Amino acid sequence: MFFFTLRRVLASVLVLLVSSFLVFSLCAASFDPLAKFRQQQPPPTQEFLDDVAHRLGVDQPFPVRYWHWLTGVVHGDFGLTVNNTEVTDQLWGRVAVTGRMIIGAVILAVILAIVVGVLGAVRQYEFSDYATTMLAYILIALPTFWFATLLKQYLAVELNDFVGGRVFETIGEQSAGIQLTATSQWEIWKDRLAHLVLPTISLALLTFASWSRFQRASMLDVLGSDYLRLARAKGLTYRRTVWRHGLRNALIPLTTVVALGIGTLFGGAIITEQVFAWNGMGRYLLQDGIGNNDVNVVLGWLMVSAFFVILFNLIADLLYAVLDPRIRLS
Repeated sequence: MFFFTLRRVLASVLVLLVSSFLVFSLCAASFDPLAKFRQQQPPPTQEFLDDVAHRLGVDQPFPVRYWHWLTGVVHGDFGLTVNNTEVTDQLWGRVAVTGRMIIGAVILAVILAIVVGVLGAVRQYEFSDYATTMLAYILIALPTFWFATLLKQYLAVELNDFVGGRVFETIGEQSAGIQLTATSQWEIWKDRLAHLVLPTISLALLTFASWSRFQRASMLDVLGSDYLRLARAKGLTYRRTVWRHGLRNALIPLTTVVALGIGTLFGGAIITEQVFAWNGMGRYLLQDGIGNNDVNVVLGWLMVSAFFVILFNLIADLLYAVLDPRIRLS
C-alpha cells in the first residue's frame, strides 16, 4: 500500500506541474494587466506603465516569468494584483468561504446519491424507482442559476414572510457586522450556517441527480454478479448481502464520478455565489480577476482549483485500493 500511495502522489505532483505550465501559458497569452491603465483618461505616462510592468513581472521573458511565478507559488506567494495588493492574502479567505459550500454540497450529494441509487437498484421498476428517476432528470435539466433563484425566492423570501421571521438567509455568507456584535464564536458559526443552507442545497441537489444515476447503474451490475448469488446461496440475508458485500464494489464508479465532478462543482459554485451574493472564489474570479484583467488573480484561482481537483482524484485513487485491494497490485 505504501508504494501504491507513493506512485499516486508522485503522479499527482507531475500532473500539477504540467497543469501549472498550461495555465500560466494560457493566461499569459490571454490577459494584459496593463489594459486597465491604458484605458484611463488622460492616459498614463510610459514611465508609469513600465513601472507597473516591472512590478508585475510582465516585462520579463516568458520562461523567466513562469519560473519566478512557480517558485513563488511553491512558497505560497501568488504575486501581486494590479492594485499592488497580495493575491495570497485575499485568495485563502475566499477559499475558506467557497470551501464551506463545496464541502457541504459534496457530503450531502454523496449521501443522497448512495441512498437514492441503491434504493432505485434494489427496487427496480417500482414506483419509488420511477419517481426518483424522474426527479433526477428534472434536476439535471435545470440551470444552476434558475434553480438557485427558485430556492432563494420560495424557501427564503416566501417562507420568511409566511412565518413572520427569518428562517433562511439569502444575502452573503454571513450577516454584516456579525463579528462585532456576536457575543460568542458559536453565534458567528450559527449565523454562517443559516447563510450556508440554501447555497449548499442548491449545489448539492443539482449534483446528486447525476451521481445517483451512476450509483444506480453500478449497483444493478453488482446485484447481477455471481458472488452475490453465492452469498445468498450460503444463507446471508438479502439486506446484508446488498449493504455489506454489494455496496462496497458498487462505490468504485461513484468514487470516480465524484472525484471528476469537483471541477464541475467549482464552476457551479461561481454561479451560486453570484445568486446569493457570496464573497467567495467565484466573485473573486469574475470581478477582481477577469473584470480587472488581473492575470495573477486568475492564475491563483485556477491553480487552487487545479490543486483541489488533483487532490480529490488522488483521494479517489487511494479509495480504490481500500474498496478493492486487487487494485494495489495492478
